Amino acid sequence: MNRRQFLAAAAVAASGCSRRDSRVVLYCAQDQEFAEDLLTEFTKESGIAVATKFDTEAQKSVGLAAELEQEAGRPRCDVHWNNEPLGTIRLARKGVYEPYSSPNATPFPNWSRAPDQTWQAFAARARVLIVNTRLVPAEADRPRSILDLVNVKWKGRVAIAKPFFGTTATHAACLFDILGPDAATSLFTELIGNGVAVVAGNKQVATEVSGGRFAVGFTDTDDALIELQSGKPLAIVYPDRDGHPVYPKLGTLFLPNTLAIVKNGPNPAAARTLIDFLLRPMMEARLAEGGGFQIPLNPTVQATLPPGLLTPSQVKPMDVDFGRATDRWEETQTTLRKLFGG
Repeated sequence: MNRRQFLAAAAVAASGCSRRDSRVVLYCAQDQEFAEDLLTEFTKESGIAVATKFDTEAQKSVGLAAELEQEAGRPRCDVHWNNEPLGTIRLARKGVYEPYSSPNATPFPNWSRAPDQTWQAFAARARVLIVNTRLVPAEADRPRSILDLVNVKWKGRVAIAKPFFGTTATHAACLFDILGPDAATSLFTELIGNGVAVVAGNKQVATEVSGGRFAVGFTDTDDALIELQSGKPLAIVYPDRDGHPVYPKLGTLFLPNTLAIVKNGPNPAAARTLIDFLLRPMMEARLAEGGGFQIPLNPTVQATLPPGLLTPSQVKPMDVDFGRATDRWEETQTTLRKLFGG
C-alpha cells in the first residue's frame, strides 16, 4: 500500500460511527511479506478491513514509533505491531498505548506482557552471527561470541546493520545494560577500529555475508534462515550460547514482536478484535513455519521449527531486563552516534 492509499484508507477508518466497526488502522514493523497473509485472513474472517502502514527496512521500528509519538494528540493508528520491545516500552512510558488484556494472551509467560497491560509480546527472533562457510570453512575458526569480533583475524571482514534502528539498536542498548556502559563503549570502539562495515539493515547483512563480501555478520534469525534455506554457504552461530566467563549475563539475545492498542485510536473495538486474532496459537505457528521463522512464546503452540532455529530452552538466553535496557536507550544512542557519525 502506497502512502496515498494508506491515508485514504485511514481517513475512511476514522470517519463515521457506522464505519468504525469495519476498519482498523495498523502500523506494522513486521516484514510485509510475513504479515500480509495473516491480515488478509483476518479481514476474510472478521469482515474488518485493515489499513496497514509498514515500516521501511532502513528505519525498522524507529520510523513508525516516531509517527505514533507525533500523532498522540490525534491518533490515526489503532494497533501498533512492533518488531522489538524497547521502542514499545518507550512509547508505553509516554502514554501512547491503552491497557488491554486479551483472553488469548493468558497462556503466555508473565514476562511477555507489560505490568500495566499496555503491550503483549509474541513471536520472537534471536540475534545471531552468520558465517560464510566458504570463507571460514572450519567450525573451530568461527567466532563464538560478539566479543570475538574485535580480534584482528576479523579485521575488515564483519558487517552489522546501522545501530540506530531496529533490532541492532535494541541489541546495542541491551549490551550497554549487560556489559555496562564503559565495556559496551569499548566494544563498539574496538569494532570500529577493526574495520566493521555498517550496511543498511539486517537483510543486507545476511545477503552480503552469503554473497561472500564479508565473512561474518550480525543479523536476526529470520534473515539468516532465508539465506540458509536458499542454499547459500552459511552457518548460524548463536553467540555466547554457553555463557561467557567474564560476563555471566551474556548469552543469545531473543527479541519478541509486540502488540499494543493506541490510546484514543479511531477504531477501538476493531483494534481489540485484531489483537485477539494475532495472539491465537495458530498465528504464532504460522509466523514460525511460514517463512518468517519467528519463535512462538505461547507454550501451547505446536509448530515445526526449521533446522537451525533454536529456542531459549536450547541455548543460554541473554539475561537482560528490557526495562533497564530501555533506561539505557538515550545514552546508547548518543554514544553510538558519536562513534559511528550518525
